Amino acid sequence: MTAAADQYDIVILGGGSGGYACAFRAAELGLSVALVEKDKVGGTCLHRGCIPTKALLHAGEIADSAREGEKFGVKTTFESVDMSGVHGYKDGVIGRLYKGLQGLVKSHGITYVEGTGRLTSPTTVTVGDRVLTGKNIVLATGSYAKTLPGVEIGGRIMTSDQALSLDHVPSRVTVLGGGVIGVEFASVFSSFGSEVTIVEALPRLVAAEDAAISKQLERAFKKRKIKVLTGAKLTGASQDGDVVTVTLDSGETVTSDLLLVAVGRGPVTDDLGYAEAGVTLDRGYVITDERLRTGVPGVYAVGDIVPGLQLAHRGFAQGIFVAEEIAGKQPAVIDESGIPRVTYCDPEVASVGLTEEAAQERHGEVSSYEYNLGGNGKSQILQTQGFVKVVRAADTGAVVGVHMIGARMGEQVGEAQLIVGWEALPDDVASLVHAHPTQNESLGEAHLALAGKPLHAHA
Repeated sequence: MTAAADQYDIVILGGGSGGYACAFRAAELGLSVALVEKDKVGGTCLHRGCIPTKALLHAGEIADSAREGEKFGVKTTFESVDMSGVHGYKDGVIGRLYKGLQGLVKSHGITYVEGTGRLTSPTTVTVGDRVLTGKNIVLATGSYAKTLPGVEIGGRIMTSDQALSLDHVPSRVTVLGGGVIGVEFASVFSSFGSEVTIVEALPRLVAAEDAAISKQLERAFKKRKIKVLTGAKLTGASQDGDVVTVTLDSGETVTSDLLLVAVGRGPVTDDLGYAEAGVTLDRGYVITDERLRTGVPGVYAVGDIVPGLQLAHRGFAQGIFVAEEIAGKQPAVIDESGIPRVTYCDPEVASVGLTEEAAQERHGEVSSYEYNLGGNGKSQILQTQGFVKVVRAADTGAVVGVHMIGARMGEQVGEAQLIVGWEALPDDVASLVHAHPTQNESLGEAHLALAGKPLHAHA
């Protein structure tokens, strides 16, 4: 390649959710783009995160359905989980999506460079002997599965990366961490037939969610016989043959066949030349302004390396934003509180906007209403329990948060996002006609109640 051939409007370091979204949008806007990826386009989300874990969760749902058929009048029996078959199904889903992404890279006319890239100046990314020069650089190197000091990954102690390729169903699993990744894997293992214990140092599961959601999830997990130890700090973990022993600060020990370490994800920024090029880092995260500009002119950052929610769809949105920003489109700043959040355990958790506690801090007086899914026909058909909680700010009257728990609640978060994003009043939503019987009605019912005109709910 000649030096002139390796000059672009944008060079993107990292081909995950944020990186490839930025590349596609920039190409659509007529900019020349080079996309650098050391592994596979699609990144963690497609290959080791969102997609494979949700495939496992769906396989777990099928297993539960087989066990529980009789309560619906269908005589089914559950024999076992064939992990090779599960992986075949999971890998098939990944493979089809990966092939589609590769086709999109090609059709957009993007220069795709395989290899480990490094920021070697504010305008260059070096991949092996090749120097890519960009008028603008976008850092999108993603995240890795973290562990705790003194907890060595290996053998029967693993992160989600290794758990995604397990060739058997362990009889006992300890999950260290009760956040999104921890409760999703706990749900998978429980559905597959493992005896599961969650160890969480914080006072409640999914601590970033509304407190009422945490309480309901713990109740649901107890019903599923998933043991939950909150406020429990790990002091040590050891392996002896086929047994892993976890020691807690209370002196209690938990033994199992496998320890899954799910204590969050850290930014991939080490030894990539960021600091040397003048990029400001804080605990490994790249610091940007609201327009995702680093302190170095022409250098932007998107996705998990930017402090905030570590979600693929946040990365997509940020990638699109940066492409449009560079193209001079002056896009609106992304409102982080308006980004929907879904945890795909059983029952599912879905939310958007502020928790009741956060709403009180920001708005002062608030009011809220919880609509129990017991009053929702479709939820009763599905035999799920949970609620839809709506939070309204007194100062504006607008709905500032929607929090849901129950089967398939992730599919309801789209309307919830519109409600919060458009600062709808309860009366605005109450006047909409929701199809019957759907779980979507539960959103309408909650807003009817908050507007003072409950139908299938108590005021």
